[in-house]
Amino acid sequence: MKGHRRARAGDASAGAGNGVTLCLCGDVMTGRGIDQVLPHPGNPLLREAGMPSARDYVERAERQHGALAAPVGFEYPWGDLPALIAPLRPALRLANLETVISASDDAWPDKRYHFRMHPDNAPCLRPMAFDCLSLANNHVLDWGPAGLADTLSSLHGMGIRTAGAGADAQEAACPAIVERADGGRILVFAYGMTQSHIPSDWAAQARRPGVNLLPDFSEGSLARVADAIAAVRSPGDLVVLSVHWGGNWGFEVPADQREFARRLVEAAGVDIVHGHSAHHVKGLELHGGKLIIHGCGDLLNDYERIAGRGDFLHDQSAVFLPVVDTASGCLMSLTMLPTRIRRLRVCLADAGETARMQAVLDRESRKLGTRVVRTADGYLGLRW
Repeated sequence: MKGHRRARAGDASAGAGNGVTLCLCGDVMTGRGIDQVLPHPGNPLLREAGMPSARDYVERAERQHGALAAPVGFEYPWGDLPALIAPLRPALRLANLETVISASDDAWPDKRYHFRMHPDNAPCLRPMAFDCLSLANNHVLDWGPAGLADTLSSLHGMGIRTAGAGADAQEAACPAIVERADGGRILVFAYGMTQSHIPSDWAAQARRPGVNLLPDFSEGSLARVADAIAAVRSPGDLVVLSVHWGGNWGFEVPADQREFARRLVEAAGVDIVHGHSAHHVKGLELHGGKLIIHGCGDLLNDYERIAGRGDFLHDQSAVFLPVVDTASGCLMSLTMLPTRIRRLRVCLADAGETARMQAVLDRESRKLGTRVVRTADGYLGLRW
């Protein structure tokens, strides 16, 4: 990634100041079929109509892309990504984990999908060296409060910080704090929104575990975020706001969501909006020099035979590698590594898949005032 290294070194065309690289990923689902091919598969029983067993997802993936020699190693689901990302030494590696880490059988009632992996498979998250995982999403309580408690215990036991869910409202709202090598900090605040199918009764309360939930895009919600940031932020901190918003499908960025994102930058002091929920990537925007990712897509899941989704690129995503000016929080450059899910594993997209993603992302990003182009290294870059 030659272009990315130039930007990190302070390419004059990218802006002034010292750049720090972040690694931002979308939704990560390591349950169901993926859990079944790892060394310690949990109970495969599902409560889904037409799919009674998690093994059904393994068989579906094998029919699509070929047989798997299970069990696979903990590093298997990530393919070549760890080796590609490591040389960049990102100051933050962040994703949204949509899988409960638990053996609990206390399934949340009246819910169509329940994602979990066995706690003994939790080490599969280690190869990506995540500094923080957002838990503010519509699956973190799939297996009830006990499942959430198990998830927090597993992640914290591996040294992975969490944000967006907790044992009570205070813990759920607390940001993850990541120390930078230059002495500064990155604050990761995580929120879920009810419009992303998070039940309203999952909201964390004073004595009830749950999600750091925002009900709407109102001024009240904005003030809540701004107050939370102001209470923790110190000079030199970079602020990343990770938010689970919107539905599963659709490129359109609603006007109220776009305005809320801009207000997060203007009024709350957010430096990067890390949006996720849709199963596919969405358009990219800059506001006041700050990056707004409206949808990162699904980095890893077991949905390998969803059909009839047009150009939604449901099996493609990207790893987003922004370089941010530490003095201003403004974006200096953005490289994206296009990915594709095959055989329950993240793979780098081939040239044709990359071209397709570039075309779709550029089309959608133009509506928001940016351009997505191919880089000399064969990846994708942002222009504005």
